[in-house]
Amino acid sequence: MSTIVTVQDAVTAFADFMEPTDVELDAIDLEMPLILADVDLIDAQIIALNHVPNEVDTKRVRRAFGRVLEARRVLANRRTSGLNGVGA
Repeated sequence: MSTIVTVQDAVTAFADFMEPTDVELDAIDLEMPLILADVDLIDAQIIALNHVPNEVDTKRVRRAFGRVLEARRVLANRRTSGLNGVGA
């Protein structure tokens, strides 16, 4: 019979150098409006799933989806504005 060995140390062993860098934190901050818009959309969808959807639910989901699209557009424009002379 073989013994079972735990891998808990390997899974939870994090070194100090594994913390997010300033660049990674800045990237998260840059994408935070999109993340929050996605959360709002998921919340609206969950609310609509909890009961028979009505007109208010439809409008709530549509507005939340519009905020997601707007946040994606703003983020995409920020990313492409740094590419001067590329693609034009």
